[in-house]
Amino acid sequence: GCPLTPLPPINIAIRFTYILQDWQQYSWPQQPPDFDALLAGEVGGVEFGKLPFGACEDPISELHLATTWPHLTEGIVVDNDVYSDLDPLQAPHWSVRVRKADNPQCLLGDFLMEFFKLCSRKESTDEILGKNSVEEESKENSDITQALSKLTEPTAVPIPKLSVSNMVHSARKHIRRHRRHDQSPINNDVLNSILQVSLSVSCSPNLFNLLKSAPSDSLTYRLALCICLVNFYHGGMRAVAHLWQEFVLEMRYRWENNYLIYGLAAGPPDLRCCLLHQKLQMLNCCIEHKRARDENRKESGRDRKDTTSCENGLLGPESGRQGGSGGSPGKSWDSWSDSEDEFYECLSDTEEMKEVPAEGAKGAKIKPEGRLQPHGKLTLLNSDEPLYIPVTQEPAPMTEDLLEEQSEVLAKLGTSAEGAHLRARMQSACLLSDMESFKAANPGCSLEDFVRWYSPRDYVEEEVTDETGQTVVRGNLSARMNIPGNMWVEAWETAKATPARRQRRLFDDTKEAERVLHYLAVQKPADLTRHLLPCILHAAILKVKEEESVEDIPSVRKAIQQVTSHTSKHLRHPIPDFKKLEDTINQLMVVETIIAQARSLKAKFGLGKGEKGEDTEGLEKFVGSLLEEPEVAVIGAGRGPAGSIIHKLFVSAQRAALLAPLEDDPNRLGGSEDRKPMGGGGGVPDFPPPAGREILLRTCVPRPAPYSKALPQRLFCVLMREEFRLAGAFSSDTSFF
Repeated sequence: GCPLTPLPPINIAIRFTYILQDWQQYSWPQQPPDFDALLAGEVGGVEFGKLPFGACEDPISELHLATTWPHLTEGIVVDNDVYSDLDPLQAPHWSVRVRKADNPQCLLGDFLMEFFKLCSRKESTDEILGKNSVEEESKENSDITQALSKLTEPTAVPIPKLSVSNMVHSARKHIRRHRRHDQSPINNDVLNSILQVSLSVSCSPNLFNLLKSAPSDSLTYRLALCICLVNFYHGGMRAVAHLWQEFVLEMRYRWENNYLIYGLAAGPPDLRCCLLHQKLQMLNCCIEHKRARDENRKESGRDRKDTTSCENGLLGPESGRQGGSGGSPGKSWDSWSDSEDEFYECLSDTEEMKEVPAEGAKGAKIKPEGRLQPHGKLTLLNSDEPLYIPVTQEPAPMTEDLLEEQSEVLAKLGTSAEGAHLRARMQSACLLSDMESFKAANPGCSLEDFVRWYSPRDYVEEEVTDETGQTVVRGNLSARMNIPGNMWVEAWETAKATPARRQRRLFDDTKEAERVLHYLAVQKPADLTRHLLPCILHAAILKVKEEESVEDIPSVRKAIQQVTSHTSKHLRHPIPDFKKLEDTINQLMVVETIIAQARSLKAKFGLGKGEKGEDTEGLEKFVGSLLEEPEVAVIGAGRGPAGSIIHKLFVSAQRAALLAPLEDDPNRLGGSEDRKPMGGGGGVPDFPPPAGREILLRTCVPRPAPYSKALPQRLFCVLMREEFRLAGAFSSDTSFF
């Protein structure tokens, strides 16, 4: 018959996979938290005012090395359970993939999640710490009631004897007397350290404009960090309630003793910040106003002591006030410290006082008061006197919840004429005050003069021709000012010439401070957590930004931008969706895990020491690819920089697994002549037995007949410890069959 057609050569590709699970040479650098060190600066340790970061366990669990021989000829290679000619170090192609740990414990994520869980709790501070822990005895309760009542009404009784500061110290002693030392959630040393850190000032970047949190150098921001750490390390919700109780007492003590709260920007509440920060700013604003009022009172008192020319008939030694309201007999100067009125300063010259007639006397020349500065070159319309800008009261600062309440009240007045008139009167308190200040600074002025300063657009000037034929400029009030029943006209007729220092206060700092302190005192731990959650997310985003800047991971940088954008949108909603905020925390946990994985890989490949070598750039690129891609080719295989490090890792793991002595240098690269055969006696192989063998047979054979066109044929085999798989792909020529 016909001679047999010789079979074409078969191309063989073999791939061995080795798994590294034991990282002997490079231990995980992240240390577990030190629960005993209060202010330790170690990685992962507790430091009040800063959030921890990093994984407590190695986030990289396994490294899979695939060594490939793409072109082998049958019959020249021996590979079995006892001996193998295939040396991994001699393989022309290496590729690596890493297996990441499932849900590694990350410090920042754990802190955020534990803090977030407090939002769903219902208990009040009294229920947590015990209702009796903050109650006073019956006599002490009576004293407190008297102290609070004395704050709001003038009296000759010395207020310091019943001050709130004494009450606070008494309450603290009573709390500690009813709570045993071992029952306190936070010991005194830790508590004092927390309060010191909270009330100190530090500077760092901020995102509060976007996140509606608080500036990162503010008291509110640092308080949020401390409460988060206390919740995690020092007793959970009971510790949070204890810290908040002490914080509120501290705020009351500062208000009563005129101590400014550091870490808060001066001025009215910033509506871009969270409500709790606005409340603390309001309290600080109250303290500033109270200090200024007390300072003015002291200066006025010194001036009175120096005055020797005051007549008893005009200003008696006990009066303390001048003008229409008059002082009540027997009431001392100090008894009016919380009155809504301020006082005249005693004039030092009797003759000068005699020249000042009573206000409103016919033909009397009223002495101007409360002038700040001339208003350019403007003069009064009815005289040639310069028009002066008066010293005015500042508008009462308001927080967003007060503004909301005010808006609701005004909206309930309706759209009727009576409702609109009442609404205008409620909103004209500041206008009336400014009109009185303007009249005091500019005696003989008119409403037109006031409008020229206060609302120039409502004073319309035009050129007209007078009786002599000359062109002159005349002005009139705008159309809206001439509407019958205009509120400005009514307010002007009502306003008296009273300088700002003698007007009724627009901002009652005592009332507002007590309102803020009550608001703080009734906050439950869950309410507090919801208030501070924007600050904690703000701090977490800053932390991951800081850590990412060290590692420089593009995908993480993009993820942080997305998290910031989503968080800003959720936090600015009037009623935040806490489910979406929980998703934000989960995203931050993913980012933290990726950064921890990058650090783990850099440590294993010798990139975490800060030293720059000739191979550093290539290794950094290789490590970055491992994070982003499922499998990465190793340039130079076992002889390249990355391959050499991988070889060392396997050698260390093999020696540790087999308890071999370490007399040999583990840093050697080792060729086939240095290595022992796998499974052979005597030596320790550099690599463990392959976890899997993949064999691919490829050839081209004419099928189904010898004269058919030669087509590719393929047979694939996977051999593992417990199983094997075969897969074939065979092709046939169908032209004639």
